[in-house]
Amino acid sequence: MSSLFSNGKPNFSIEIPTIKFTKLFINGQFVDSLSGKEFETIDPRTGEVIAKIAEGRKEDIDVAVKAARVAFDDGPWPRMPGAERARILLKWAELIDQNIEEIAALDTIDAGKLYNFCKAVDIPGVAHTIRYYAGAADKIHGEVLKPSRELHAYTLMEPIGVVGHIIPWNFPSTMFATKVAPSLAAGCTMVLKPAEQTPLSALFYAHLAKQAGIPDGVLNVVPGFGATAGAAISSHMDIDKVSFTGSTEVGREIMISAAKSNLKPVSLELGGKSPLLIFDDADVDKAAELALIGILFNKGEICVAGSRVFVQEGIYDEFEKKLVEKAKAWIVGDPFDPKAQQGPQVDKKQFEKILSYIEIGKKEGATLLTGGKNIGDKGYYIEPTVFSNVKEDMLIAQDEIFGPVMALMKFKTIEEAIKSANNTRYGLAAGIVTKNLDIANTVSRSIRAGIIWINCYFAFGNDIPYGGYKMSGFGRDFGLESLHKYLQVKSVVTPIYNSPWL
Repeated sequence: MSSLFSNGKPNFSIEIPTIKFTKLFINGQFVDSLSGKEFETIDPRTGEVIAKIAEGRKEDIDVAVKAARVAFDDGPWPRMPGAERARILLKWAELIDQNIEEIAALDTIDAGKLYNFCKAVDIPGVAHTIRYYAGAADKIHGEVLKPSRELHAYTLMEPIGVVGHIIPWNFPSTMFATKVAPSLAAGCTMVLKPAEQTPLSALFYAHLAKQAGIPDGVLNVVPGFGATAGAAISSHMDIDKVSFTGSTEVGREIMISAAKSNLKPVSLELGGKSPLLIFDDADVDKAAELALIGILFNKGEICVAGSRVFVQEGIYDEFEKKLVEKAKAWIVGDPFDPKAQQGPQVDKKQFEKILSYIEIGKKEGATLLTGGKNIGDKGYYIEPTVFSNVKEDMLIAQDEIFGPVMALMKFKTIEEAIKSANNTRYGLAAGIVTKNLDIANTVSRSIRAGIIWINCYFAFGNDIPYGGYKMSGFGRDFGLESLHKYLQVKSVVTPIYNSPWL
C-alpha cells in the first residue's frame, strides 16, 4: 500500500491559517453561547485540538431564530428586488474567490480533505453555486392561469420564510453553499448548524456574507451538536422549513420533530449504498479507474460513493486484477501533501466505525483483496480496502460504511444486475459502464435512484438536480428544483364579469 508516512518529516510547506472565527454568528455579530460552553474541533491528521468553538444550544437557536424571523417579517431581504439580492450574492462570491486558499486550509485541517482539491474545486465551487442562484434571484415568476369558470387567476412564488439548515461534515463548504445559496436567492432568512466536526469554514463564510452586505439576521450560523442545536431547529415552532443532509437515522428523527411541532416541510438528502454496474463491453482499465475513484474519492466519505461494484463475469477476473493493482498504488497521506490522493477520515469515531466494518466483512466470509488496516501511528488514516466474494445480504453490502471500503461482486445477465442494484433500502445514485446504448437506456430507467451516471461518476453540476429515492430521502439539491423548495406557491383569484372571453 502506497503511503507518505515513511519519509519522516513532510517535504512540503504547510501554512496553517490563524483561526479567526470561533463564536456563534447571530444577527450579524459573532457572540459567545449563552451557556458559555465550548467544544473542541479536532485536526484528523493528528488527533490534536485546532480550536475551541462556542457551543450553540436550544437557547442560542431561539435567539438566532428570533433574529431570522425579524429579518424575514420586517427586514429588507425578502422585499428587495431579485436583482438587488443578486448583486449582493455576486459580491459575496467575489469575496470567497479572494479567500480561496484560507478557506481551503480550514476544510483541510477540519475535515481531512485534500488541500489542492479544495483549492481547485470545492471552494471555487461555492462561489459558482452562489453565482448560479444569484442569476435565478430575479427570475422567480408565477403563472397566469386560465380557469374554466369566470375567474381571473395567477400564482405567486413567495419565499417560504425562516429556514433551518443542518449540514454534514464530509463537504463542509459544498453543503453550505448548496443549502444557503438557493434559499437566499428565494428571499428566505435562515439558521444554519454546521456539523460539530467541521464548523470553521461556515463561520468564515458568515463573516464574508456580512462584508458583502447581506443584512443582519438573514444568515445565522450556530455550531453545536445534533442532539441539542439540531433538535432545537427541527422542533422549533417558528422555523418554516428544515433542509437536512446526513444519515437516514437522523433524517427520520427530524421528520418526527417537524411533524410534532408546526408540521414544517422537510427536505432530506440521506444515506446511500450506490451500485456501479460494469458490463462485459467496458474498457477494463477505465472501468477499474472509475470504480476506484467511485469509492476512494474524499476517502469514501461521500453519500453517493460507489460502494457496491458489480462486474459482469466475462471481464471479472481481469477487472479484479487491475483494480487491486490500482488500489495498491493509491497514495494515502497528509492532505496538504500534493502527492496525496487520500487524507484521514474526519474523526476518531468515523475511523473506528470503518475499521469495525472491515472486521465484520472478514467475519462474514468476504475475501479481503487489499487494504483493511489503519496507517501510521497518529491521525485517522485507513488503507483503501477491497472485498470480493461478497454476498448481497452481508452487512458490508447493505450498510453505508462511509469510508474507503468496496464490496466487489459478479453478475451474469442484465436482469440480474438490475435486481442486485435495486437490492438496497437506499436509492441515491448509481453508475453504469457500457458502450451499448440499449443497455445504458434499459438499466438507467430500471434503477430506482435519484441520479444515474453513464460512463462517468460524481458528475455533479449546479444545474443538475440531485437527491434520493427510498430511504435516501426526498427533495432535490441543485438546479431550479432546489430554488423552488424554498418557495411557496400562492394562488390569487378574482371574478371577471362580462368578459368577451374566459
